[in-house]
Amino acid sequence: MSTSSTVERAFAAALYADSDTALDSGASALAADPACDAELARRGEEFVAAAWRRGWQPADVVRIVRRDLDDVHVRLLISLILKDGEGEQVSRGARWTAQLDELAAEPHGLRADRFSRASATLELYRLLLRLPSIEPLDAPTAPAAAAGAPRETRMLTRIRALLAKAEATGFPEEAEALSAKAQELMARHSIDEALLAARTHAKDAPGACRIGVEPPYETAKAVLLDAVAGANRCRAVWNDALCFSTVVGFEPDLEAVELLYTSLLVQATVAMAKAEAAQRAGGRKRTKTFRQSFLAAYAHRIGDRLASVAEEQVTVTEGDLLPVLAARDVAVADHLDRMFPETVTTRMRGVTDEAGWHEGAAAADRAQVRGRRPLP
Repeated sequence: MSTSSTVERAFAAALYADSDTALDSGASALAADPACDAELARRGEEFVAAAWRRGWQPADVVRIVRRDLDDVHVRLLISLILKDGEGEQVSRGARWTAQLDELAAEPHGLRADRFSRASATLELYRLLLRLPSIEPLDAPTAPAAAAGAPRETRMLTRIRALLAKAEATGFPEEAEALSAKAQELMARHSIDEALLAARTHAKDAPGACRIGVEPPYETAKAVLLDAVAGANRCRAVWNDALCFSTVVGFEPDLEAVELLYTSLLVQATVAMAKAEAAQRAGGRKRTKTFRQSFLAAYAHRIGDRLASVAEEQVTVTEGDLLPVLAARDVAVADHLDRMFPETVTTRMRGVTDEAGWHEGAAAADRAQVRGRRPLP
C-alpha cells in the first residue's frame, strides 16, 4: 500500500467523524506506516495554506487551537506554520511577520510515541479542516518614509515598556504616572502620523487587525475593546463564536488600541479581584453576576472617559488637524463597510448586580486613560 493510500485511509476514518473509535483507527494506520510521515506533514502544510486562503492569520489559528485543543496540538501547529513561513516568497505584511516571530519563540515540535503523535496530528487536522472562511485582513498601507521606521519602533517599544511597568508596580502613584506618560505618547504619535500623511500626500489607508476576546465575560470585554477602539478613531466588530474582534483603523491607531485595551483589561481584572475580596470580607458572597456587572460598568464608564479625553486631545492641537481626522474617519467607515456589509448589535445580559456595577464604575474612574503631569 502506498504512503498516500495510508494517509487517505486515516483521513477518511478520522477527519470526518468525531468519535474516539474513528480517531484511534486512523491513528493506528498512520502509526503502523513510518513511510507516510513525509506525506502526512505535507498534507498538514496544505491545511495551513488553506486556512490562509480562508482569511485566517497565524495568531488567529493558534488562538483557536489553544482554546479548543491542548498544548501538544499547539506545538504541532506552530511547527507547521513556521515550516510554511520558510517558503514565503512575498511578504504578507509587518503584522504577519511579527506573529511568526512570536511563534518562533514558543515551544514547538513534539516528542511522543507514534500512536500519540498520530492521534494529535489527526485531531489538529480535523480542526483545521473545519475552520470557516472569515474576512481577510489586508495589510495597512503606511507612509513609506524609511527614516521613520526606526523612530516608530522605538516609540512603540517605549510605550510597551511604560505599560508593562504600570501593570507590574504595586504603587498606584507610580502606575498612574507611567500610564499617563504612555497615553501621552500614544496620542502624540497618532496625531503626528495623521498630519505627516496629510502634508506629504502619502497614500496610506486603513487596515485591520484581530484581537482575542476570550471568555469568561467576553461580552463585557468586547464592549471595553469597542470603547477603546472608538476613542482611538477605530471601529471594532466582535465575532462571538470565534472569540475575537476585528478592529479597523490606521496603523498607529491600531497599535494604540491593542496596547491600551490590553493594559486596561489587566487593570480591570486586578481591580475586580480586589473588589470581590472586599465584598467577601464583608460577609457578602459574590458570584458570576458580580464579576459580569463589574466589567460591564467598567467598560461603560471607560468608554465615556475615553471619548471625553479624545475630544480634549483634538481641541488642543493645531487647527488643520480637524479636516485630516474627518477624512480618516470616513476612510475607516468605508473600509469597515467593505469588510462587514452586514453587522448586528448585541445586548449585554447578566448585568444585575448593583454592587458589582458601582465597584466597576469606581475602578474605571481610577484607571489611567489620559495624560497628566507626573506626580512629584
